[in-house]
Amino acid sequence: MDKSNNLADRRVLELLSQSFPSVSAASTEIINLEAILNLPKGTEHFVADLHGEYQAFRHILRNASGNIRRKVREIFEFQLSGEEIRELCSLIYYPERKLEFIKEQEPDLTDFYVETLHRLVKVCRSVSSKYTRSKVRKALPKEFAYIIEELLHEEHTDYDKQAYFSRIIETIISTGQADEFIAAISNVIQRLSIDQLHILGDVFDRGPGAHRIMDMLCEYDRFDMQWGNHDALWIGAAAGNDCCIANVLRLSLRYGNMATLEDGYGINLVPLATLAMEAYGDDPCERFQVLLPEGDKQVDDKTRMLLARMHKAIAIIQFKLEGAMIAKRPEWRMDDRRLLQHIDRHKGTITLDGKEYPLLDSNFPTIDPADPYRLTEEERNLVDRLRHSFLVSDKLRRHVGCMFSHGCMYTIVNSNLLFHASVPLNPDGSLKEVDLGKGRYSGRELLHRIGMTMRSAFNDDTPADDKEFATDYFWYLWCGPDSPLFDKSRMATFERYFIADKETHVEEKGAYYTLRNDEAVCDRVLDAFGVTGEHRHIINGHVPVRVGKGENPVRANGKLLVIDGGFAKAYHRTTGIAGFTLVYHSRGLQLVEHEPFTTAEEAIRLGTDIVGTTQIVELSNHRQRVRDTDKGAELQSQIDELTQLLYAYRHGLLKERL
Repeated sequence: MDKSNNLADRRVLELLSQSFPSVSAASTEIINLEAILNLPKGTEHFVADLHGEYQAFRHILRNASGNIRRKVREIFEFQLSGEEIRELCSLIYYPERKLEFIKEQEPDLTDFYVETLHRLVKVCRSVSSKYTRSKVRKALPKEFAYIIEELLHEEHTDYDKQAYFSRIIETIISTGQADEFIAAISNVIQRLSIDQLHILGDVFDRGPGAHRIMDMLCEYDRFDMQWGNHDALWIGAAAGNDCCIANVLRLSLRYGNMATLEDGYGINLVPLATLAMEAYGDDPCERFQVLLPEGDKQVDDKTRMLLARMHKAIAIIQFKLEGAMIAKRPEWRMDDRRLLQHIDRHKGTITLDGKEYPLLDSNFPTIDPADPYRLTEEERNLVDRLRHSFLVSDKLRRHVGCMFSHGCMYTIVNSNLLFHASVPLNPDGSLKEVDLGKGRYSGRELLHRIGMTMRSAFNDDTPADDKEFATDYFWYLWCGPDSPLFDKSRMATFERYFIADKETHVEEKGAYYTLRNDEAVCDRVLDAFGVTGEHRHIINGHVPVRVGKGENPVRANGKLLVIDGGFAKAYHRTTGIAGFTLVYHSRGLQLVEHEPFTTAEEAIRLGTDIVGTTQIVELSNHRQRVRDTDKGAELQSQIDELTQLLYAYRHGLLKERL
């Protein structure tokens, strides 16, 4: 063992010997790790573009994207009817509320408890079978940990153990603990059905529950996040970027989503409402009517009009702030987005690229034609107050911290390259070099550097100039042409509001979007990021897949998976579905297509679910084990080091710590 004489390796072995001080301890750990390597691979779930749809996302976590129903069906296919399977699944998803409903209907609760507890133990035994006892034990609630562990490891063929098992069940019921135990074991089933959760960006905007999703994720220890453009926008707002703040408010008002701002993060919108009524009190603001979900009658006409005026007020402020930002950062080459100076107030037109267009709305009382990007005193005071509200929001700061601790611009896991939107490419498919502060970067290095820049905006030790650039850069990430979170020629927000001619609304996509269906291009990107493996993939969100129009989320001969199926209600008509989940279990990859979520109440009373069809993306020739994963490589490395430690002990190179 020549390597054991190497100083660096010897230090590793000496450190390792502190945890495994003897031949016996090291051997036992090797045996344990080898056993883990042969367990089935844990189930990974990939979701993208949640856009504030808290209720639907919560249901997906509860039903493990249909994985729990699949398990229940496999276990009880010949024992239970379809209705009974739906009822059992509904109980697992919402145990406390389902029990309340059952108690209203069930004449013999004792028989129900006995049957249900036996069934739940079988389901829990199945979902826990791919984990070590130690890992299962950590997932168990303290109050029932011992009992659940005993029930999970009961021997079917042992008569005495069966009697022991039955007696435990009877005692749970007789002591009045059945409801609490059902809730506890149901939560364990939910927890063990998803080994790792991957969020491919865009938790925020459109839907009303982004803050509640973040609350849930911050308590969920087995997830990672690849930031999306909407996430970067909110992080920028939390950093105090005025352009990001204005965009956040405009989008929230556009979709009638005040809950995240006001209830979630305590942002005071009264000053904006006051300014809007003063500046636009007589303006019908027809172009700024709120896009509420179909059938929503909770907002009266007076409130709708107020929201429309607030919407217009913050939109005009946004265009002013963005114009000033573009002038401040000429290196971003976005001067074509400074549009206010091209407005002819008297004619009610705007001239773009030498062509004159009539404006759909030409009432701009706060714009000074001589200095169109200057904020009025009232607007400046409002922006200052809004920035203060974002900077002092403890919950927003906590959620940003959670996104930083669990997130990055990209992730490589088990031969899958995960990022939200794009990697900037040249028209020939080569990686495009992009300016970022003091250097030019491409591919993996670009995404890494962007992630470091984003973090630096929140670090106290960042030099003032670098911190100012980092704070400004969040807005470029939102809408800059070479931003990997946007990657389009422009964001035509002004044109969509004010110009009828749809030719002006066109946003030309970057080369990545036009080339990514080419398998060779995907391979080039995967190579550039160092992704290896026989079955490797790029997994993206960002661009909704129009399933209703025949678009396929599986592209480039299976190398690319686009899993934005439109969780947000605003996208349901566009995509024809209500979201995707990509599930990667020990037998392969499956794409789960979701139906629109109604309410938890319907799921409880009627047993409804949101899992539609399942598409097999890729099946393995053999059931994948932990040894086939990144975690397996880590464990094998530990085994190799422990094997060296054994050699060192047995050959006197290190002494056992007996």
